[in-house]
Amino acid sequence: MSDQPRTTKPFANAFQIYAPSLIYAIGLGAIMPAIAGASSRFGVSLAVAASTVTLIGIGSLIANAPAAQLASRAGERLTMIFSALVGTLGVTLAWAMVAGWFPLQPPSDFVGYMVGILMIGMAGAGFNLARQSYLAVAVPVSHRARAMSLLGGMLRIGSFVGPFLGALVQSFMGMQGAFAVGAACMGIAVVVSLFIEELVEPNTPSHLESTTTNPIEIITNPTMTSLAKQHWRVLLSTGLGVLCLAAMRASRTAVIPLWAGHLGLSPAHASLIYGVAGAIDLVMFYPSGLLMDRKGRRVVAISCLAGLAIGTAVVPFTGTAGWLMVAAVLIGLGNGFGAGIVMTLGADYSPDIGRPKFLALWRLLSDTGTLSGPLLISAVTAVSTLAFGIWSIAVLGFVGAGIFAKSLPPGPGSVARQTEAPTKPGN
Repeated sequence: MSDQPRTTKPFANAFQIYAPSLIYAIGLGAIMPAIAGASSRFGVSLAVAASTVTLIGIGSLIANAPAAQLASRAGERLTMIFSALVGTLGVTLAWAMVAGWFPLQPPSDFVGYMVGILMIGMAGAGFNLARQSYLAVAVPVSHRARAMSLLGGMLRIGSFVGPFLGALVQSFMGMQGAFAVGAACMGIAVVVSLFIEELVEPNTPSHLESTTTNPIEIITNPTMTSLAKQHWRVLLSTGLGVLCLAAMRASRTAVIPLWAGHLGLSPAHASLIYGVAGAIDLVMFYPSGLLMDRKGRRVVAISCLAGLAIGTAVVPFTGTAGWLMVAAVLIGLGNGFGAGIVMTLGADYSPDIGRPKFLALWRLLSDTGTLSGPLLISAVTAVSTLAFGIWSIAVLGFVGAGIFAKSLPPGPGSVARQTEAPTKPGN
């Protein structure tokens, strides 16, 4: 991996990457709590309404490969602009269906609503991939983890602020207010992204240059398949750890509310407990990046998954709101401790040539985990109890921590550099 950034001002233009990310995240955070509630207005069952939330993850999963192709051909800047535009259109379409702007008969109106939500998920794939790829080359390796953690922090701030802003607008617009905030924020993200400077493509990496009289053939546009074959060891080791981490993170949004309901707590109490966990999560993102740069990726990755797993495993043992709050705080600490770890590892292992496509493979693993975590809880709970469903996801967290302990090298710096085979003397 090259240590040299493609821009001569890696920090002077930090606003260019973080501002659109924060604005976009606020818009997404505003609409997420309203998706299921708005679905019920179309007369569908509660189960169908709840399932519409998964369209965000499904859209992201199916759009990863096209987003990688777009970023490889058009660059990170145009990919972010296009993705934010698609997200704006998707939110606006969903808003129009909820508001009844078009005289469509059921179930056509609900189908249009689902298409809008799916577009939001697809837009997120391109936007997230492009900004990760942008930071991977715009920031030196010595500060990469902090940069990625700040990016993860923007997502957390957006997820924290967005619902409050959406609730405020809903107080005088009704359910439509959440989608109005989402459309406005994503539209602003389009405008702000226009001012991002495009990165200059790097020269041929020195490690690919041949020193012999017969130069080697350099693949300038590898396919995702060829990259998967080339990096299969990383994808099946550290990549599986990333899948476990994504499953844990997705599951925590279900574990706390489900167990709160099991204890007979009111929705307000459940929201308060979840909000406290989110606040703890929020304040941890920068210390996480600092520790990754100074002590290495391994200690942060293991601590993150172990913290999530321990906090989750404790939940079924809690019998009061106070003890559930303690477990939620452990979960928040664990998740916050690993802010940016998935993006940092993806940037570390990504090659100079074909970086967006490799990051798309990385996101496929992450998105698969995001979708599979809640499904695992549901499947185990269906044949056993909620407690065993929660413990099953905790076991997956411990497995992921073990994978990281075995696959990630100790010490600071890029893990990709540390795992490169040393050159023998005389070679």
